[in-house]
Amino acid sequence: MSEVRIEKVQGTRKGLEGVEILGLGLVALSLGLLIFNPGSIAGLFNAMVDRAFPIIVKVFLTGTVGVALICSVMMGRILERCGFTDALMRIFVPLTRLIGINPAVIIPSVYNILGDINAAGRIAGPILVKAGATKDEQKIAIATMVQSQQSFSTFMFGLIALTAVGVQAYVVVILAVFAPLVIVPFILRHTLWRDTKAVALDELPRFTPTKAALPTLFGAAREGAELLFLLIIPAVGVTYALIGALDYVGIWQPIETGLSSLLQALAIDPTSGMVSILASPTLAMAQLKDVAATLDPRFVVGSFVLGASGFPLSVLFGQIPAIWSESTDLNEKEALGAAILGATMRIVTAGAIALFVTPLLL
Repeated sequence: MSEVRIEKVQGTRKGLEGVEILGLGLVALSLGLLIFNPGSIAGLFNAMVDRAFPIIVKVFLTGTVGVALICSVMMGRILERCGFTDALMRIFVPLTRLIGINPAVIIPSVYNILGDINAAGRIAGPILVKAGATKDEQKIAIATMVQSQQSFSTFMFGLIALTAVGVQAYVVVILAVFAPLVIVPFILRHTLWRDTKAVALDELPRFTPTKAALPTLFGAAREGAELLFLLIIPAVGVTYALIGALDYVGIWQPIETGLSSLLQALAIDPTSGMVSILASPTLAMAQLKDVAATLDPRFVVGSFVLGASGFPLSVLFGQIPAIWSESTDLNEKEALGAAILGATMRIVTAGAIALFVTPLLL
């Protein structure tokens, strides 16, 4: 008969830690609410569900965004299979050697412009790793990627709005969409993230897969579905549930008011600007084109530049950290920091172009 040996384990706890104090406070708060205001807990939960439900169900599950995301991954993989990435490398290598960065840094932005910001991370993230990009270069890639619009419909709606106010649209497009592909990496490479290295074309591997056409197509569709259901919907749910909780306790309304005042000061239409930041740049541009003729041209240009970006907040705080931590060497915190920096630069760019460049284009 086997013997049972019991060892006495010496305890290592020596007093309360900060997280334990927080936990005890939450226990006391929960008990107090159950006794004196039991409806508040249910109200908080309902506020979180009510804020997240329309986005998850109506936008991603039963709306066109979820299907568009799957199609964008398919489109990106088809382009990759047809040699698109290798062609981009040949185009950007001479330019990025002058800046002193890996040419793969530009790839996510191009895939973002052509397809979708989520597909860009899923496809271009592994390309950065394969190209030997440093962590600093991967952060620069994220900050640069959020400078460009994440759907072609956003660009077209915005172009209609620019035409309605009579500005020279091509100048705005060059400054707002294409110039950041070079300017943002140049600035960040010489300021915050200096661990970069220019790479010659013959030092880079080939990025075109050798998989056959049909497996590429069906594999891309499955990859898009996995991206939608396993990463994006959970990330969106977390983001909007937190916004609902903040709104319920009265914190979100002052934040929203402050954002609206900031947009007004930067010559960005507060209505379309808030839609871009909180909901969808495509929806914001669709609304802007209908009222552009009644607005100050500066506000239309500022709103277009802001809409041609990596917003809304659910993308910055949820989807980018989730996707890029899976496909690159960055963790969630590093990816989130780069996304927030890029979004901040985009807001400043929108204000600068609206206030200082627009008067020259009329």
